[in-house]
Amino acid sequence: MEDLNLSGLELMKRGDYEGAAQVFNQAIEQAPTSPSGYVNLGNLLVRMHEVEQSLAFFQRAIDLQNENPPAFYGLGNALYTIDRYEEALYAFKKAEESGLSDGDLHFMLGMCYQHLNQKLMAMVHFQRAVELRPEDVEARFQYGLMLAQCDHIELAIESFKTVIEACPEHADALYNLGVAFTAVDSYEEAERCFRQALTAQKDHLLSGHALKTLEKLKQK
Repeated sequence: MEDLNLSGLELMKRGDYEGAAQVFNQAIEQAPTSPSGYVNLGNLLVRMHEVEQSLAFFQRAIDLQNENPPAFYGLGNALYTIDRYEEALYAFKKAEESGLSDGDLHFMLGMCYQHLNQKLMAMVHFQRAVELRPEDVEARFQYGLMLAQCDHIELAIESFKTVIEACPEHADALYNLGVAFTAVDSYEEAERCFRQALTAQKDHLLSGHALKTLEKLKQK
């Protein structure tokens, strides 16, 4: 049965979703009380954009093994995909209670809290995600956003700078770094950031608008 799941995962990795589905269904038929086949099929359905169908498979895996981090994480990811953030948060927290504690989980916890407008909790989890995966540019960017929104401007500036060092064309990071510089009256630095964002992405409307606003501020 484990060989079947491994084969299915390899097929899914190669993009052969139909073949992977057949293998995972076979694994479930051979071992109907093992949660792994249900989790794998659930993850496959999410990847195939059949999210509503995936929920039953994750729930079946949880019914078979109540403390099952992959099942709770998969359920949380599926629920997040269809904007059911409170339910997703509950599932991710259950994954954590069941023993999962990696950068991906803390990132998704942060994203749920962000959507639920719980900025402080989002910041805490993004910080943990960055600690566990310092190379994760998106986690560091989201951490910077929460720092800025919680008025930790200097820390936000450092976070955005780190993102840009790793990804110089990150237009959103450049724009938000410019906004942070504006907040501390560093207008020349802000202007440089907005212009770099427009160089990286010519249609970055927020940066274009910010430049016009900055010109008005400088004239006062």
